[in-house]
Amino acid sequence: MGTPAFSAPILERLLKEGYDVLAVVTQPDRPVGRKHRLTPSPVKAVALAHNLKVLQPEKLSGSPEADEIIALKPDLLITAAFGQFLPTNVLAAAQKWALNVHASLLPKYRGGAPIQYAILNGDAETGVTIMEMVKKMDAGDILAQQTLAITPTDDNGTLFDRLSKVGEELLVATLPRLLAGEITPQPQDPAQVTFSANIKPDEEVINLNTTAVAIDQKVRALRPLPGAYVKHQGQRVKLWAVTPVAGTTTATPGTIVVRGKHVLQVAAGDGTIFAIDELQPAGKARMTITAYLNGMGHALKEGQLLFDGQ
Repeated sequence: MGTPAFSAPILERLLKEGYDVLAVVTQPDRPVGRKHRLTPSPVKAVALAHNLKVLQPEKLSGSPEADEIIALKPDLLITAAFGQFLPTNVLAAAQKWALNVHASLLPKYRGGAPIQYAILNGDAETGVTIMEMVKKMDAGDILAQQTLAITPTDDNGTLFDRLSKVGEELLVATLPRLLAGEITPQPQDPAQVTFSANIKPDEEVINLNTTAVAIDQKVRALRPLPGAYVKHQGQRVKLWAVTPVAGTTTATPGTIVVRGKHVLQVAAGDGTIFAIDELQPAGKARMTITAYLNGMGHALKEGQLLFDGQ
């Protein structure tokens, strides 16, 4: 049971290891791109390539698809970023274990955006937890964990890919031991629980009153999707890559501090400064700062308030 690219390699690995996958449950096809073409999830694409039964309930609870899952009486239910809560009767259908591959070191970052929050908060490491599923979100006993260092250049795209690989390896290493009764489930410490709710649209805007480091973390946490943005003359400008730079300034956050042929440095909160490396003006393609300065930004000057609406 999974939906995004994080989940697809996990399904591939289960098949490679010889597990008999009775069905794949994923979200319904969604409109993608400017033409809003209905597109299957990455997990569905893998399932179809292997001629597996695919179930796509809009809402699993009370659905015919839930009845089908229950009728299968599977030994294992395995979820990885499925995107829906599992009702109690579906969890109970697992004859041995209902498991979740979660992209954080639980009990830290329960919820739907653990990878984004790890970058957003400047964590040095994250990881994957294999846990028993219960009715309460991400609250089940821990069966296995593996840590992974977060690099200064990681964004949610690269970290998704790296954690998916960790999850794949950890799951196939854990399942034989779990089924042999060699693992003692460990309850989560309630005092250590934190949450990572899905990113809301109003959280995509960059607060220039935060530090340059915090702005860099936000840009990477939301890259490539949904993206973080500021406003220039009332229009959204997506910042694709920024770099905190040495030095301080007394300029108002959002003001141009340094403007060169290949450089644009902007004031942030607490007197900090960041350089814009890549950006995307409204209605335009992603571009380097050099391309921007040579074109749309040719008239920009030091001391000018570049970004508004903060």
